[in-house]
Amino acid sequence: MFDTMTMTKIVGAVCGALLFFLFGAWAASSIYGLGEAGHGEHAKAVYPAAVEAEEAPAEEAAVKVAYADVAGAADAAAGEKVFGKCKSCHKIDGTDGTGPHLNGVVGRQPGAAAGYGYSDAMKAVTEAWTPEHLYAFLENPKKVVVGTKMGFAGLPKPEDRANLIAYLETLK
Repeated sequence: MFDTMTMTKIVGAVCGALLFFLFGAWAASSIYGLGEAGHGEHAKAVYPAAVEAEEAPAEEAAVKVAYADVAGAADAAAGEKVFGKCKSCHKIDGTDGTGPHLNGVVGRQPGAAAGYGYSDAMKAVTEAWTPEHLYAFLENPKKVVVGTKMGFAGLPKPEDRANLIAYLETLK
């Protein structure tokens, strides 16, 4: 019943399985290992832990740029390139995507595009989408309209926001 060939196959299978697990452990320790520190030593964390940020001194705080300061230099062609970040959710052909269409958004009431299911927070906004309001919203959407469904983090560069607004003003 157990001849030499069967016994060789069994021993080979066991050795192969052990070799497989040995290489798996080696790969895992090289990816998730502690580096120079051994198992018994205290090691630095491989992934940094989240730490509450301290307030920056007043001279290092980011300077807020008003829309009026950058509106004169806004370029609609550059704004069309910035719109590439918006394309995944918003359309400009009059149909809604994940977000509402942006045709005629400048001057429109928030939550007023027919056929799109806005969040209650967006429906509650009373100020129209003026360039100044859009400028503030595009910097940090979740801060300006708390409870919005828009998951975009915002555009930190004032020039990008102004260029995007100039482009959106061309869409009717």
